[in-house]
Amino acid sequence: YTFDIEKLTEFLATNNLFYNPINITEEVVQQFIYEISKQVNPSSQARIISGLRSFFLYLIFEDYRSDNPMELIEIPRIGRKLPDTLSTNEIDNLIDAVDLSTNEGERNRAILETLYGCGLRVSELISLKISDLFFEEGFIKVTGKGDKQRFVPVGNLTQKYIDIYKTTIRTHLAIQKGHEDTLFLNRRGKQLTRAMIFTIIKDLAVKTNLNKTISPHTFRH
Repeated sequence: YTFDIEKLTEFLATNNLFYNPINITEEVVQQFIYEISKQVNPSSQARIISGLRSFFLYLIFEDYRSDNPMELIEIPRIGRKLPDTLSTNEIDNLIDAVDLSTNEGERNRAILETLYGCGLRVSELISLKISDLFFEEGFIKVTGKGDKQRFVPVGNLTQKYIDIYKTTIRTHLAIQKGHEDTLFLNRRGKQLTRAMIFTIIKDLAVKTNLNKTISPHTFRH
């Protein structure tokens, strides 16, 4: 915040404007913001405006001023950075990198296909139930935010890999009480955690030398 105030005092000195924190006007501050916007990016500009606004609020609180010259100055809109997305080839490479020689490999392939093919959030994936699968109709029932339920189309390939996991791996697990209907299970027969899904994807990204920041939500994007 001191840096922001110094920027303002530099502007006043450069332009021979004789104001102090008590008597500076809204018009002068607007001139400063206009000039600074030519020098810094919107993010830095927003921080300077926020810092000065806090400074003048402090002066009001301490009874040095009765008004805030920053009150009507808007913080510039900062564009949201688009998240990393994956090409079809990158998706294929990740899935091909799954080690199918392990029981977890068949499960992980089914998980990736479901994340990608159905566009699920990680919380929706780990809570997916066997009773939510309506393959004959070509849908799965998904419970999303706020317990809202929706039906999502599920493709033949995703169905195939889920069925392989269900019939060759899941049936041999010692399923813990309360998890009988949960589709994707860990080796102890319990529901997977969000952290486990993140770990699976991070490990595959490293394995395929994928130079992107990805998470389970990347498949949804």
